[in-house]
Amino acid sequence: MARDDSPGTLADLWMKASASRSPRSQSREIDTASAHKTSAPQLDLLFSVPAPASPDPIPRRIFSVAELVSTIRGRLEHDHPDVLVEGEISNCRAAASGHLYLTLKDGDAQLPVVLFRTKAQLLRFRPEDGLAVLARGRISIYEPRGQLQLIAESLEPLGAGALQLAFEQLKARLLAEGLFDAARKRPLPAFPRCVGVITSTSGAVIHDIIKVTRRRHARLNLLVYPAAVQGPTTAASVIAGIQWFNAHPDKADLILIARGGGSIEDLAGFNDEALARAIAVSELPVVSAVGHETDFTIADFVADLRAPTPSAAAEIITAAQHQIEDRIVALDARVLRAARYHLVLARQRLTAVSVPAMRARVESLIGQRAQHLDDLTYRLESGTSRKLRTHSTHLSQLTARLAQHNPAARLALTRRRLDRANESLRRLAQSALTARTTRLDRAATRLHALSPLAVLDRGYALVFDASGKLLRDASGAKSGDSIRARLARGTIAAKVTESSE
Repeated sequence: MARDDSPGTLADLWMKASASRSPRSQSREIDTASAHKTSAPQLDLLFSVPAPASPDPIPRRIFSVAELVSTIRGRLEHDHPDVLVEGEISNCRAAASGHLYLTLKDGDAQLPVVLFRTKAQLLRFRPEDGLAVLARGRISIYEPRGQLQLIAESLEPLGAGALQLAFEQLKARLLAEGLFDAARKRPLPAFPRCVGVITSTSGAVIHDIIKVTRRRHARLNLLVYPAAVQGPTTAASVIAGIQWFNAHPDKADLILIARGGGSIEDLAGFNDEALARAIAVSELPVVSAVGHETDFTIADFVADLRAPTPSAAAEIITAAQHQIEDRIVALDARVLRAARYHLVLARQRLTAVSVPAMRARVESLIGQRAQHLDDLTYRLESGTSRKLRTHSTHLSQLTARLAQHNPAARLALTRRRLDRANESLRRLAQSALTARTTRLDRAATRLHALSPLAVLDRGYALVFDASGKLLRDASGAKSGDSIRARLARGTIAAKVTESSE
């Protein structure tokens, strides 16, 4: 912006500055000016008299919180007495006093709105979350909280808001795909060992779930996967929890997604399509407990079971165990009642019976029991004697059979047979040996008769040449050859001096 140094502008600024000065300061300036006018010239030069020091600056005003908020509220109400605001309703609630509280939101901001009872009664429609409206009223501040708000005089519906429209569109699309069909929903395990809980660890929801679980099924384990349940990371965080539990099926038997109530914006993360499909493909059964009983999200429709609240989800999961405990308690009460009833009947019968009759009845029962005991004793003795005789006869028969098959007798008989067999074998061996000896002697005699040594013993000799070849003809040896003669006993070496045929 261009700087304005015109005389009129400077004069205005000077007038404003002069008006803002204190009267004392103005009087000092007048005195100084008069001094300039009355001072005598010195060597034709005028010397200005310096102005005295200015007083202390005016102290700044310090507001209290209430004063400041009240001042701002007054200015806002003065500057914006009648405004029109268009937005989407969220977190709408009616107080017991009849006042209506809601929040107008768009993609960038939100504005609290209040309709007092007299104005709310004039509405021709019921404000609901997700409804786009046009609100008319005045801007103000709720001083106890220092909160900016619109005190509305009227509301006019403009149709469903963007979040609600997106919710309805996604719901219709998934419904057409069959993700909401009851046929694909799996039953919950009746007696789970461990429940995987996907929720925020800093909220009250997890404490409510633990409280209900410990009260109804103290032995049920809870494994919590910390997740964001509000904001832009809600869907991704819950999807990560579902995938983790499915990757570790031994950790939990079912999955519980839990969150407290809130506006449609607070629950927007559970209206995510990726989250809905992650729930649909989960191998473990999924229970959705998001919001209050009147809140519905896409996750509720896709889950295998929708619980009105997180506490109700804990009650549903532990229902079978709690029913068994209730059944045991009921049966225990029935047993006690039956016992008391029979005790009363017994007392009545006891009261109705006289002492002499009771004594006679007892004596009769004792006599009957004694007679029955004698009968049983006789039967026992008879049966025992009969059994003993039977066993004695059987023992005698077994003894006789054992005697017939006595191993000692059979061993003696076998030994005698063995001795006879040994004797026969010895005689046969002796006879065979004698026969073989005789045959051997005859063969030896015959062999000796045919032996060359026997021939040599009769005076003959075997003559061999120098090479050891047997000489059969005199022509085989020449004069001067060396020969050997084998006699019956010994060998002679000789040299041929003459050979003739």
